[in-house]
Amino acid sequence: MVQLSTAVCLLGGLFFIAPVLMAPTQSSMCTPLKTLNESLSQRRRYMKHNFPINYTINVHNKEIFRLSNISRLRSRIEGLNELVLQRLWFQVYQGVLKKIIQVLPQRHPSRPYTAELERRFRDAEGVFVQSHPAEVFQEDLPNKIQDIWDSLTEEPDRVPESSWRFASPKSLLDNLCHTMYCLFSECFSSADVQENYCEVSHWRKGRKKDLVPES
Repeated sequence: MVQLSTAVCLLGGLFFIAPVLMAPTQSSMCTPLKTLNESLSQRRRYMKHNFPINYTINVHNKEIFRLSNISRLRSRIEGLNELVLQRLWFQVYQGVLKKIIQVLPQRHPSRPYTAELERRFRDAEGVFVQSHPAEVFQEDLPNKIQDIWDSLTEEPDRVPESSWRFASPKSLLDNLCHTMYCLFSECFSSADVQENYCEVSHWRKGRKKDLVPES
């Protein structure tokens, strides 16, 4: 069943309610996502400690995909299906992981970790595709989502210089983790405690509680 939730938007000083279609996460998705999360819990060690201070890589500005981007899309696209955001999430982060691997020399201490992380990500993506009918992936995307998708799949040499940004590998994996919890919250929610993983404040609070431990 598709659940209907609401997003509050501000237009001309007046509040209105924009419906957001919430597709429940397939239970089969939770196992590979939790396995991926186990790898992400090591991101501080491999993406920060093994790199020079202030080290950054060049990524497309659409690959800096944060909780705020999800919130913005939900508020601006009426009737946005959560499945569309999940599809976009996989498209964004497959590119991010490839870019991180590309900058790592074969003998870099973080390369085996990153390669395993990418493998687990691809496993999760495979289960995601198998969990839905093929026609779901043939449906037209909302225009705003399609624009992002087209930007992500454009040949690198055709991307305008203004579309590139520098970001640290650690920050990119932080974004991956936080947005994963937001878009697949049913896999990480506790029956006893209702958490809103899509709120930035949750992750600030989470640092103190060590909700997502990092070693």
